[in-house]
Amino acid sequence: MSNHRTLPAIYDRSQLGLSFELFPPKTEPGLASLWKQVARLTQFAPDYITCTYGAGGSTQSKTLDVITHVKEQFEVPVASHLTCVGASVDDLRGYLSTAEQRGVDHIVALRGDPPQGETSFVATSDGFAHANELVALIRKEYPQFGIAVGGYPEVHQEAPNAESDLENLKRKVDAGADIVITQLFYHNDAFFRFRDEYERIGIKAPLIPGILPVTNLRQIRRITSLCGTKLPNSFVERLSDKDDADWQMQVGVEQATEQVAALVAAGVPGLHFYVLNKSKAASAVLDNLELPNR
Repeated sequence: MSNHRTLPAIYDRSQLGLSFELFPPKTEPGLASLWKQVARLTQFAPDYITCTYGAGGSTQSKTLDVITHVKEQFEVPVASHLTCVGASVDDLRGYLSTAEQRGVDHIVALRGDPPQGETSFVATSDGFAHANELVALIRKEYPQFGIAVGGYPEVHQEAPNAESDLENLKRKVDAGADIVITQLFYHNDAFFRFRDEYERIGIKAPLIPGILPVTNLRQIRRITSLCGTKLPNSFVERLSDKDDADWQMQVGVEQATEQVAALVAAGVPGLHFYVLNKSKAASAVLDNLELPNR
């Protein structure tokens, strides 16, 4: 294996892993709703729950508030996202120290997207330009954290080609990442091709598919346009049959159920659900399936 370690707390090879991703709500009613959603999601005994933060770190304190509450209230391990956007190395150390003090278990280490209105990522003069540098810092100075990084089955939009994208991912794992969580995707063949190449170049960290059940056609078209993910034409056509929220939820859950069943049958080590602070779709998918060792 590479020089990364594997932590049972973030990944246990004896069972199918399961995790959910949240974001900090902007309002008190949104926060109250989130606790109800988390209560439902924790019925599936996730291995951990992650929380993102706003562009440029604008909601970092709220992120810590959310995940520490999740850990204390629901007794589930938690992970905080952390990006290099607009941050010096000392800023990153400060956040990691605070996260440690507040009981955060894991870090999802990302370079981060360029701020809104900018077309390319520019590191601060005393910051990091690449996620592998952040991973190396965490592994060296905060070794108690489990580390997850991102992978892109349909290639990161800024990568010149798939090969260079995979080489960049290997650098992140070699720097100390424990697992790789993929960007959302809807063509399983894209994931399987990615997995084949991932294994071919010798990446050993568990590769976890990221799943976002579709609940609204307009919303998912916007999301996929931002990240370069392709939607199957037949799926879009079926979603388009009715401009009705219940219909689109039904179609999305059916598609995600079939997608996840095929991924599990193909031996993926875990599942990571992007739930968008709602539990209904992910819960329906998990209710539809009899997952092994869960």
